[in-house]
Amino acid sequence: MLKLNPKILSWARETAGLSLPQAAQAVGIKESRGRSGGERLAALEAGDEEPSRSQLVRMARVYRRSLLVFYLDQQPTKGDRGQDFRTMPGSDPPLYDATLDALIRDVRGRQRIMRSLREDAESEHLKFVGSANINLPAEALAENIVQEIEFSLREFRSQDSIEDAFAYLRSRIEESGIFVLLLGNLGSHHTDISVETFRGYAIADEIAPVVVVNDHDAKSAWSFTALHEVAHLWLGTTGISGFRPELRIERYCNDVAGEILLPSREHGDLARLRLKPSALLIEDISRFANERKISRAMVAYKLFQLGLVDQGTWKGLTEHFRKAWVASKEQDALSDERKAGGPNYYVVRRHRLGKALLGLVGRSLGEGLLTPTKAGLLLGVKPRNVDPLIFGETTARGGR
Repeated sequence: MLKLNPKILSWARETAGLSLPQAAQAVGIKESRGRSGGERLAALEAGDEEPSRSQLVRMARVYRRSLLVFYLDQQPTKGDRGQDFRTMPGSDPPLYDATLDALIRDVRGRQRIMRSLREDAESEHLKFVGSANINLPAEALAENIVQEIEFSLREFRSQDSIEDAFAYLRSRIEESGIFVLLLGNLGSHHTDISVETFRGYAIADEIAPVVVVNDHDAKSAWSFTALHEVAHLWLGTTGISGFRPELRIERYCNDVAGEILLPSREHGDLARLRLKPSALLIEDISRFANERKISRAMVAYKLFQLGLVDQGTWKGLTEHFRKAWVASKEQDALSDERKAGGPNYYVVRRHRLGKALLGLVGRSLGEGLLTPTKAGLLLGVKPRNVDPLIFGETTARGGR
């Protein structure tokens, strides 16, 4: 069972750059019974007193840490978020983003608990994690992945919508033992992270590998990003991915994902797009992408990769599709505001967390390995919402 580690409280405060008095004021711990707020906080950090849940929630917000981190056996090691595949060797790193850093810490904290639960269940190691290297032809790795997850391109494309196609792909990935999460903020729209900051994240672990897709990206891009991150798992590389394909490993993972969704045998169909008048190219790319349940940007990249369009044309197409997507997203948001209500809370949460994680938590609750409080931390919801989330809004475990 998870137990609060008071030493983590002081570590989290110190890494946030706050003194005891500063942190106490920010967290809302006031003077009481002759003790200052800083002294009361020091007592909590020493383990002499137990913080309330509301205090822990405020600490997590102020320190920009996940609630889960307070229950770890020891403080996370520096740099455990993995490599940053958004950066070229020798170039300046992307601007530090505190929200992204907090999200990665949160995912790492959840993954540790997932791993612990799977170890308790004596789950087998997943041999495909770290089984490949970048010298393997992308087509060969693509075939290995397709066979391992038992993916059918025909079934993927036969789905009614892009969302359904992604759901099918996600189910195949999760059946292989990989957790697939849709995360683009810390639980509220106030902390939304743009796709320019990150597109995906992978944790290459043999027991509980995790793939994160930024759900603020276009839905048509989710499948490509998920497979890009899956390729990272096969390479055994943990890290953050972005837009830039300059790094060799990022180009390689792009090539693997592209080969799965748009195999080499169909490149002749792409070549025929080039023969169309330029005024019709955008329309043709859109139709080509929709038929295959992939993004228009991916088709444009493939055209450039195969030398069917020059770099200027590729960048122009990419920018056009980006602007069109932004405009569509703004229109959808305006339409949602005009509608009464919105998507069901539990439906949205289940969609983001995925069946693999929900199933693991449900089994662990049933076996007594998790309390509702700790399950809530793992799922990112309040304890009272755990049962409705796992077992259905109208069905409690006691009534099943």
